[in-house]
Amino acid sequence: MKLGGAAANRFFAQPEPERSGILIFGADAMRVALKRQELIAALIGPEGEAEMRLTRIAAGELRKDPAQVQDALKAQGFFPGPRVAFVEEAGDGTAPVLKAALAEWRPGDAMLVVTAGSLTKASALKKLFEGHPNAYAAGIYNDPPSRDEIEATLAKAGLTDIDRDAMTDLLALARDLDPGDFRQTVEKVALYKFGDATPLMSAEVAACAPATIEAAVDDILNIVAESRASEVGPLLQRLEGQGVNPVTLCIGAMRHFRALHSAASAPGGAAEGMARMRPPIFGPRRERMLKQVQSWGINRLEQALGLITDTDLALRSSTRAPAMAVMERALIRLAMLNRR
Repeated sequence: MKLGGAAANRFFAQPEPERSGILIFGADAMRVALKRQELIAALIGPEGEAEMRLTRIAAGELRKDPAQVQDALKAQGFFPGPRVAFVEEAGDGTAPVLKAALAEWRPGDAMLVVTAGSLTKASALKKLFEGHPNAYAAGIYNDPPSRDEIEATLAKAGLTDIDRDAMTDLLALARDLDPGDFRQTVEKVALYKFGDATPLMSAEVAACAPATIEAAVDDILNIVAESRASEVGPLLQRLEGQGVNPVTLCIGAMRHFRALHSAASAPGGAAEGMARMRPPIFGPRRERMLKQVQSWGINRLEQALGLITDTDLALRSSTRAPAMAVMERALIRLAMLNRR
């Protein structure tokens, strides 16, 4: 039988032990692995593998010894509780072996959990599980996680008291990061809040979120956007000493001012435009950029983008002018632009 959407998520979290098996397949091996881990943990518990209630079988081994699957399904261990026979990286070539194993399955046997990569509609393996009356086939696709999935991940990490803005940031992170990276970020946030009974705030999410731009470059772009021209030179010298090149600064400036322009021109206003940014912008940095949008206005931001474009062309041309001097002049002109 096919299993998808909310029904699949419920099964992974609270599996039905009377089912004979499930096929979990998809193009993203990380997403498939995370769902498989969740299912097996829910079935046999944290001590299941130590109690030898999990049997791992590489699909390639089934060619030499097809009886491995049936033996794993029927085997009884020393410890009571549900058991799992896990076949990893299966393909259509294993379909006959798995079909025979499912035909011999009886109540009380281990559940057969099979993972596979991307499968076509004509796949024999996929047809086997979809057509079986007591087994499931669940396709895992690269869709963003639903709010229910995200909240379940947060609750599992012990994060239940979450400020509204912090939840908005977490939802944006979940859409932007790979599932494994998002889970690691949630675990990092949970450790950060360990022993802290106050609600999780947006600034705390920002402190734990993966960095999206070098902090020092971000600092000079904020200085420019806030019209603090006198601070550009000293900080630029420090950046040059750290090995930051003019092209990196120009790309960063273009990205920063494009983000401001995009927020300024959003139909729902700057706050809504900022919330839609990819990669997401968090906490204090988001508030700082919102103030910059309000200060500049869309017309001056368009002038700024024109100036940055001209600087980019100058850096790529055959001019003899020192590249860092060209970039410094452009940043100072940008900082002065919003003073008029």
